[in-house]
Amino acid sequence: MKLAEGHAPHFDSALIQSARIAKVQNRHRKSEVKRSTNRHQFDWMASSEVDQKFLGRLAKAVELDNPLLSSMLFKILGLSLSLAHQLVASKKARKPDPSTSPLFLKRVLHIIWLSREGLVMLQQYVIPMVGNYVELKVLAYKLRASFHHIFVLFHNQPPVSDMASWTPEAREAAIASVARAGTEDKNGEIDDGDMLSRPSSVQPTHPLEGGPVGPPPGFEAHVALLPPSFLLPSQDYLPTAHRNFQEAVKLADELLWGSHSLRLSVRTEYAAFLYECVHDAEASRRLAKDTIAEVYEATEGMDDDMFNDACELVTVLGKMMRRGLRSSNNTLRSREQGPNPVLIVNQTPPPGMENPI
Repeated sequence: MKLAEGHAPHFDSALIQSARIAKVQNRHRKSEVKRSTNRHQFDWMASSEVDQKFLGRLAKAVELDNPLLSSMLFKILGLSLSLAHQLVASKKARKPDPSTSPLFLKRVLHIIWLSREGLVMLQQYVIPMVGNYVELKVLAYKLRASFHHIFVLFHNQPPVSDMASWTPEAREAAIASVARAGTEDKNGEIDDGDMLSRPSSVQPTHPLEGGPVGPPPGFEAHVALLPPSFLLPSQDYLPTAHRNFQEAVKLADELLWGSHSLRLSVRTEYAAFLYECVHDAEASRRLAKDTIAEVYEATEGMDDDMFNDACELVTVLGKMMRRGLRSSNNTLRSREQGPNPVLIVNQTPPPGMENPI
């Protein structure tokens, strides 16, 4: 059973090449305006939205044939939604101040934990059972690369990103904040600006009602002081992540057509990974450019939902194709606008005219 065959219920056979390109370009311009307002979202998170659609769709499709696989896919979907929320929040607080550093560190721990659990479910229950499910196989290998991508961003040693710099200053600020919260609790003092030590605003109205209930074991405030290595070994995840992306791209190219939104999802995040983690801007731009060209050249039909996703990912790939060029172009432009010493002629007044007045 190939699920890829059942997800194109409506083929637009009248969509000729020029019309396809015009539609994509028009949607590209509209999406550019819409997405420019969301500054706190990673560019590659548009691919995770496509992944979430396929997770739900495929989990429903295999529900009767393989209930266990369906259950795991739904669990990974829920985990992916929570992870996306945490990633957006982490980008907003990329450089936390001392007052928010405990919350930032706890968020990083949450991101690492979600990614670790997702990878365990994927490797133990999904990848061994993908069988002949075409789209599910590509999705599973892509998600494996995505979880390793997060490890590289937030927990790589040596660091390749500033997304989660577990600096001594941040750790010291977290320790001071938690210690201050504990002291104020003992003294009965509450700082309105400290969200970690603020009690509930709902006061007990019944004699049997107590005060605010403390967090369950394992979720106390001092958990923010633990290093990420207690969740995941501190090592270099870059080679493994790169290898996983290459395998996912190869699989998508072999099994899916050029404009398939899942194939575009794989290539979009891989282009982001090359730029953010491998720091190979030229390879990232080349991959984005080649992928867009393949979308324009594709002749296979798509349903409306897949077409919309493809347009959205083409928008992101278009931004990636230009990323890193603006600064170099500005440098060249400033050089061109400056005076050229070769063209400057030393105009010396003729003899006797040094001071004509």
